[in-house]
Amino acid sequence: MKFKKAQTLEQIATLLNIEYVGEKNFTITGINEIHVVEKGDIVFVDHPKYYDKALKSKATTVLINKKVECPEGKSLLISDDPFRDFNKITKYFNPFIASKTIVSETSIIGEGTIIQPNVFIGENVSIGKNCIIHPNVTIYSNCSIGDNVTIHANTVIGADAFYYKNRPEGFDKLISGGTVILENNVDLGASCTIDRGVTGNTTIKEGTKIDNQVHIGHDTVVGKKCLIASQTGIAGCVIIEDEVTIWGQVGTNSGITIGKGAVILGQTGVTKSIKGGKSYFGTPISESREKLKEIAEIKRFLKEQKKK
Repeated sequence: MKFKKAQTLEQIATLLNIEYVGEKNFTITGINEIHVVEKGDIVFVDHPKYYDKALKSKATTVLINKKVECPEGKSLLISDDPFRDFNKITKYFNPFIASKTIVSETSIIGEGTIIQPNVFIGENVSIGKNCIIHPNVTIYSNCSIGDNVTIHANTVIGADAFYYKNRPEGFDKLISGGTVILENNVDLGASCTIDRGVTGNTTIKEGTKIDNQVHIGHDTVVGKKCLIASQTGIAGCVIIEDEVTIWGQVGTNSGITIGKGAVILGQTGVTKSIKGGKSYFGTPISESREKLKEIAEIKRFLKEQKKK
């Protein structure tokens, strides 16, 4: 999430009422999670296991719960609760704005686009030309939709990320400040759910077609010309490269990559990153030919055991 105007280290520290390490005029341009940080970003870390990763990341400011040696060219924000203060930054720079109308006056809808009854379109949504948005679709604030996109009934675009910190008093939610981008010629079936990024974008790239009842988690990127069949669940922070086919009832772990042109057969659990250009099946996942051979061997073994 980028700020509309660059901030200084001192300004952010004052906002949070915390100590800082570095030049007071050190430039900060946004906040992001560790996997998408860029120069100028703040990243937060609250566990020693991840200190080194955060300090060596592309982020130039680290919101951290311990005073450590500050790497050259970076700055630190010292907080007793980085998770809480990361939420404070999101709320301040990207506050929730309640919509006063069913289709927000701040939204932009392109020429030739058809909006069916009972569609909700939030603040600052952009929809391109010649789209069809079917009844009861909900598009949350700040989402961006390209040209020639079809979205079927009851689909929800831009709901919050499923991201919580387990505290003694209960689960504490990490506030979502990102958005959803649907590129040109994307089709979404009925009752799909596409979560917004925590700080970045959940992106469905050009020409991808998604069936009914598919879930796409936060910050996931689905490549060009992919096919995803019904009842598939894609976790957060997944990268699906171009021309991937995913058949029905597939589920994935978070933070993995599915290579270009891969085919994943139905009811597969994608538990790890996989290479492109191959067909996969089963849980744990393996190449479909190997998995089918394993199943045949097991059947043969059991049949032989019954004869004994």
